Amino acid sequence: MKFLNLIILSLFLNASLSKAQNSGLSKELANKITSSVDNDTERLITVFKDLHQNPELGFGETRTAGIVAKELQSLGYEVKTGIGKTGVVGIMKNGEGPVVLYRADMDALNVDEKNGLNYASKVKVKMEDGSEAPVMHACGHDAHTVWLLSLAKTMAAFKDSWSGTLVLLAQPAEELAAGATAMVEDGLYTKYNVPKPDYALGLHTMPFATGTVVGSGGVLEAGTELLDVTFYGVGGHGSSPQWTKDPILMAAYAITQYQAVIARAMDPRDMGVITVGAFHAGINNNVIPEEATLKLNFRFFSEAVHEQLFNGVKNISEGIARTYGMPEDKMPKIVRKGHTPPLINDVETMNRVNASLKSSGVVNEKTLVEKFPAITGSEDFPSLYEGMEGVKAVYNFIGVADPDVFAKARAEGKDLPYANHQPGFVVDLKAIPVGAKVASVMAMELLRKVN
Repeated sequence: MKFLNLIILSLFLNASLSKAQNSGLSKELANKITSSVDNDTERLITVFKDLHQNPELGFGETRTAGIVAKELQSLGYEVKTGIGKTGVVGIMKNGEGPVVLYRADMDALNVDEKNGLNYASKVKVKMEDGSEAPVMHACGHDAHTVWLLSLAKTMAAFKDSWSGTLVLLAQPAEELAAGATAMVEDGLYTKYNVPKPDYALGLHTMPFATGTVVGSGGVLEAGTELLDVTFYGVGGHGSSPQWTKDPILMAAYAITQYQAVIARAMDPRDMGVITVGAFHAGINNNVIPEEATLKLNFRFFSEAVHEQLFNGVKNISEGIARTYGMPEDKMPKIVRKGHTPPLINDVETMNRVNASLKSSGVVNEKTLVEKFPAITGSEDFPSLYEGMEGVKAVYNFIGVADPDVFAKARAEGKDLPYANHQPGFVVDLKAIPVGAKVASVMAMELLRKVN
């Protein structure tokens, strides 16, 4: 009987502890956070517009990085710069507790902005080939950066409410699927002594109605890899193909045969995508060139499928080259340019964060989406903690489309009013404080002092 009583007592204590840990932020603290963001919204929007008008491409985010570093220093963070070229980290140690890493990406895209905003980007940059190209924040990384700055201010203001270590990381080159890896390989956790995280947090804009927050546990986004495949041949006159070995023909056959990996080699229950986004070969109409390059992109939900996609592309490419008589030293060259694993949210931690988002009033039952199907879009966010044991990730989508614009699109039978990476992409200014509040509640929930 004593043993049974001990079991009952243990269950009671565990249940009480679980309830205490999951009770969320106090109403008083939640109100302080939301009021603080509301009072700072005008400044945040000004910073957002400035960043939007001054976009920078991956690994060239010097101005943006400077703004982040200056702000973090003014708030008392230990700041480290130049990580992975332009990455910035701010560290605030505030007693014993977990290490929470919050990441925001800073880079923009080669997109010509066409949305009618009076603060639209007019920036153009010179590319490697000497051409001039437009630059736009068409994926909301300007908003992501502002949300990090807001979080930095909130957590510094309410240090007496939390305990642990907060790491704020402004990352370059997410669009290249290379920035997170660059920071890690540059010694993020070694040379720069950034504490390894227990929790990794992040947010991303999506063209859902403003106020909508997607907080879904499990697989959220696909893994990706960018790679180039170069076929070599024997060039010559277009009138005499019999004296050449045409790399354009080899590459053309490869494009169609790659899809057989998806259609006939993979288990139909698995997800895999092989996209050929560019085909570069030759200059003249009547010259067969020496080489042809394909630019590929993979998407996958598991590393097993990732390996299958790569091996399939490699075997097909080499098989075609051999079929057309190329020697072993002229087999296609594959350059692997960037890779990130699938983004998987920790279910228990997501539930805990969602509970605080609801209790704080930042979201409600209608605006919080807790079950969301995994998408084939990708993020290099997981590369920041790939291979580390026990890191729990929470990555949420934030709606940034004006609700009226979103409702009109839905009434017209469209899924969304516009998409990320499009010239018409817009971040509704009313979404700036929403993301800022979500970021602060997420971090505070995981670092808050438990009475």
